Amino acid sequence: MLRRNKTARLLSPAIALALMAPAVYAPMALAQEDAADLEEIIVTGARGRPRTVSDSPVPVDVFDAADIEAISYTDTNDIIKTLVPSFNISRQPISDGATFIRPAALRGLPTDKTLVLVNSKRRHRAALVTTGGSGTQGPDMATIPAVAIQNIEVLRDGAAAQYGSDAIAGVINFLLKDNREGGSVSIDTGQYGEGDGASTTVQGNIGLPLGDNGFLSISGEFYEADQTTRAEQYCNGWFCLDYDNPDYNNFGGSRGGLLGTRKLYADGCLPGADARYREYCTNTHLANIGDGDVVQPWGQPDTEAVRMFFNAGIELDDNNELYGVGNFSDSTSNGSFFYRYPYNDVIEELREPDGSIYFPLEKHPGGFTPRFFGDVRDVSIVGGIRGEMDNSLSYDFSTRTGESEMQYTLKNTINPSMGPDSPTSFRPGDLVNSETQLQADFTYELDNGALLAFGASWMDESYDTVEGEEVSYRIGPYSDEDPHGLCTDEETKIAASRGSMSDVPTTNMPTALGMQAIANGSSLDCSNRLDPVYTAVAYGSNGFPGYSPQIADTYERNSWALYGDISGDVTDQLFLQAAVRYEDYDDFDAELVWKLAGQLDVTDNFGVRASLGTAFRAPTPGQQGHTSVSTILPDGFPVAAGLYPAGGSIGQALGAVPLKPEKSDNYTIGFTAQVMDTTDVTVDFYRIDVEDRTYIISNRPVSDDPTSGEAYQNFIALDGAGVASANTIGVVRYFTNGFNTSTQGMDIVATTPIEWGEMGTTTLTASFNFTENSFDTDPSKFLNAEDRFDFENFDPNWRGVITAQHEVNQLTLIGRVSYYGESINSNTGGDPLRYQTFDPIWYTDIEGQYRFNDMFQLSLGARNVWDEYPAQDAIGDYCCGRLYSSATGMDWQGAYYYGRLTVDF
Repeated sequence: MLRRNKTARLLSPAIALALMAPAVYAPMALAQEDAADLEEIIVTGARGRPRTVSDSPVPVDVFDAADIEAISYTDTNDIIKTLVPSFNISRQPISDGATFIRPAALRGLPTDKTLVLVNSKRRHRAALVTTGGSGTQGPDMATIPAVAIQNIEVLRDGAAAQYGSDAIAGVINFLLKDNREGGSVSIDTGQYGEGDGASTTVQGNIGLPLGDNGFLSISGEFYEADQTTRAEQYCNGWFCLDYDNPDYNNFGGSRGGLLGTRKLYADGCLPGADARYREYCTNTHLANIGDGDVVQPWGQPDTEAVRMFFNAGIELDDNNELYGVGNFSDSTSNGSFFYRYPYNDVIEELREPDGSIYFPLEKHPGGFTPRFFGDVRDVSIVGGIRGEMDNSLSYDFSTRTGESEMQYTLKNTINPSMGPDSPTSFRPGDLVNSETQLQADFTYELDNGALLAFGASWMDESYDTVEGEEVSYRIGPYSDEDPHGLCTDEETKIAASRGSMSDVPTTNMPTALGMQAIANGSSLDCSNRLDPVYTAVAYGSNGFPGYSPQIADTYERNSWALYGDISGDVTDQLFLQAAVRYEDYDDFDAELVWKLAGQLDVTDNFGVRASLGTAFRAPTPGQQGHTSVSTILPDGFPVAAGLYPAGGSIGQALGAVPLKPEKSDNYTIGFTAQVMDTTDVTVDFYRIDVEDRTYIISNRPVSDDPTSGEAYQNFIALDGAGVASANTIGVVRYFTNGFNTSTQGMDIVATTPIEWGEMGTTTLTASFNFTENSFDTDPSKFLNAEDRFDFENFDPNWRGVITAQHEVNQLTLIGRVSYYGESINSNTGGDPLRYQTFDPIWYTDIEGQYRFNDMFQLSLGARNVWDEYPAQDAIGDYCCGRLYSSATGMDWQGAYYYGRLTVDF
């Protein structure tokens, strides 16, 4: 008999679409079947006639509540990552909103190319648009508490013809619990072997009756986790805080002569020196800068979250029922940005109106590390009615609305341009993504037994960038040189225009105000280009400037769709399906996509399956309308990086053109086999060709130096487009459809039970995925050499998970190993590129579960029990205390030990 944790086969994705039917359908559908005759049932997109996993024409992974409970993670993203090798997610600290909503990938494509459903209804997108790579904006699966889930079905095949835009890589469908009685409560607590990252999760579910024929299943979760730190003390050629490093107090570095005149600061670390210059040298002040023993921690953020879901249904009569699903989630996280050391273009001496010097160290002794807070609120409600008419036509009318809001707060930082008037805490603004959808789905069985599915959908979407508080984007006086007019500026302007800084002699003289300041004791020296009077600094809350009125905006659109789908058994051995979908967005041309799929049973134990289809994905409102200015440190120095909409005036001034939908072709072929009546094996090969791939271009420099070539042209473009203080922007980016890509690979899944008689049963499951990405057209116009290489080589091609679960009496033992294959990282660091090859790595998880009785169960276990870490950076690609690549899907937190008590009632 086929067992769980295997690649299943989707019941007609054709039937599929029409059926975005919520999970409440299950009792009605299955009541008509003899459970003893059924294998595992797939319900994704299959209303009316669920199919078994053995006769699906496309690959699906199916996991039930027991599979989910056997995973040590409580975050739904991590659960799927553990169960499905082709799904990857990374931990990205110091990455703006991606610190709080983690981007993921399925089959090598980002999560916004995977459609997420809850009870077969589309899940709304998160408010976050990531500011690198593909600029992902997809649903936040972390808002779905694991305790609410009855089954997870992962369709690993393109399905846009069934489900619409986004289903290029596949579909993930979460089917919620529908119990009308009983429930459970669990308490999970643990900590990393490093002694940090302690976390506690409390989850609960209760089922309640609604009348005689209805149910209300309510699930909730409280989660709290402390931050982790996997870093070393900040030490780079431009600034070093590690006493044991030879670079400590070495101020040569890349700033050379400029810092040579300020070596007073370095000498200030000597015993007896001015305390104003010694603050950063003493460990006692590190608490004012970062957290713990390092000024810049790298790891998971502090997090606290409350999440709730309900699933409800009530039968109106024998053929009709009402249903509803809803959620509320509120999570707060905070993490660090890059450490700002003295004289790093943010902490600079500034001349005040009276000629005295203001130094930001007065607010932040020793420098500062901005702390970034994100409050993510997510709500949704789905309601509908479904049933069967007298003419045997099944229907499902539904409506849904959902909203994701991300509220930002920035603390322990400054607005440098405001000088001494700057606060240290800011509200940079909010992001809000909202969706509303109306849908009608129908199915009808034809006389020949084929199933016809058809329907229509209308959806309204909006993306809102909410203005921050005024001080978070204020352009203060110190964003310009000599803001108070202490010196004449003719020679200064000449020097600046030549980009020559200190090597051009000036004859600047103090003005009347400057003379008065000097008379009062000021050290003002207008003839010295290095005098603080000529220092200009960035504007806005440093680390994440607030959304100004120029940036704050709302982008809205609506779309409608019609689809049809037919599927059926052509012979006893051959099942075929066909689907077509017409979709019309008011901001794009209409699209028509299609799909064909089939399953041929060659023998009772061997079958082949294949699918061929087209797909498209419309850029999200967020990708079209998102604007941000954030701080990056490409060479250790803070640079304001602007991301501008491709269709806006600023983006087009930089050379961008409005975005258009991605189009793709999807091919899958594979086989299913049962060996020796007990071992199930599936192998599927796939290829996804994406045309006009949506991606963010590589960083392009900006400079107001006329001799800087392209960088100066970018400055002229920004300034001409009306960007305030364009001279403070150091890097620009925008979305583009600049190139075509191919993603191809293979999935292998095998499952077998081993009977040991009185010693119990062991179930072995092995899942492996191979994926590689490549360019089909030349991307060099949009991506630099490093980004091009890393696109194809950074992620391991191979990933696998092998699980052994042994059950004997009341004891269950679980062992799991996760495999990540070889990968290669590059770093510009000059020409040509430098490379680092990362060897394959295995992670081992173990858990023991003991059920005392029907009510109590205790679990103890360890993740990454052998405390494995990937190799540390060896080519200088990461700075500022970072040891491991924070963008990798491989674990770099070390061993984690936990215990869990579950009470069922």
